[in-house]
Amino acid sequence: MGIKLIKIAAVYFVLGVLLGMYMSITHSYDYASVHAHVNLLGWASLALAGVIYVLFPAAGESIAGKVHFWLHNIGLPVMMIGLALLMSGIESVEPVIAVGGILVTLGVLAFLYNVFTHVKSSQSRRKR
Repeated sequence: MGIKLIKIAAVYFVLGVLLGMYMSITHSYDYASVHAHVNLLGWASLALAGVIYVLFPAAGESIAGKVHFWLHNIGLPVMMIGLALLMSGIESVEPVIAVGGILVTLGVLAFLYNVFTHVKSSQSRRKR
């Protein structure tokens, strides 16, 4: 899962930069919240999780790692598309944003569980 998360994070990085460039060129910052969430939840969070999963392969290969991967990567696009539509004036899309946000939150909770379960110091790993 680690390498997959790093690769997906790189895609979000490019999307975040391109959205930032678009806003800068057009002097329209209506999508600033989308830009911030794509960069934080897409690029930074997924890249860091990917590095953790590479450093601790048991975490990346666990069921919790897979659950985190899928919930985060389904929820985030749903939430970001919904947020972009909301910023475009389509208010009826708020429930879609909530569903995406809940999926991402559940994914992050799976990540937390995974870290506390599978990320151990090298000394504690040798003791087993």
